[in-house]
Amino acid sequence: MEGIGGDANSPMAPLAKWKAEFSRVFQFYLDKSTPLPVHRWLGTLAVAAIYVLRVYYLQGFYIISYGLGIYILNLLIGFLSPKVDPELEALDGASLPTKESDEFRPFIRRLPEFKFWYAITKAFIVAFLMTFFSLFDVPVFWPILLCYWIVLFALTMKRQIMHMIKYKYVPFNIGKQKYGGRKSSAAGGSPSHRG
Repeated sequence: MEGIGGDANSPMAPLAKWKAEFSRVFQFYLDKSTPLPVHRWLGTLAVAAIYVLRVYYLQGFYIISYGLGIYILNLLIGFLSPKVDPELEALDGASLPTKESDEFRPFIRRLPEFKFWYAITKAFIVAFLMTFFSLFDVPVFWPILLCYWIVLFALTMKRQIMHMIKYKYVPFNIGKQKYGGRKSSAAGGSPSHRG
């Protein structure tokens, strides 16, 4: 029976050590990228462009592109949906604020922006890697897949927009929140005073 120290001599020990080190370094750079959404999305756009160019150049792998499109649509729905579904919340008696006097509750996504970005980037990388295996190049008539995806996208977005309208929420922060009411001169000082 080997002790705990006996595992260091196994042939898998260097692989496990390398995997742990890679995971630590990867997490470090992932954490550093968190406050840089523009840079992250530009990187994802570059990865997506490389994938699109590869599919265009090979004139194949359309079924992978279709699956990728469905997956991204699914992620988009999670990104645009509130964490707690207002339909279920209304059944419990606690509903979204509908009057100005109701308590303000910020919009919290079911799928946060960082996880949305990370999932899309991983999906493009996996799809790109799949284009190196001819097993995944299933011959299909791509215009039908494209038309079907467009119809699916339109119907899904229509349903999501109707849900937003019904429960009066907007999944995006557009500038600073402005409140109707009386204007206060205390917040900005007197109009004649300039600092």
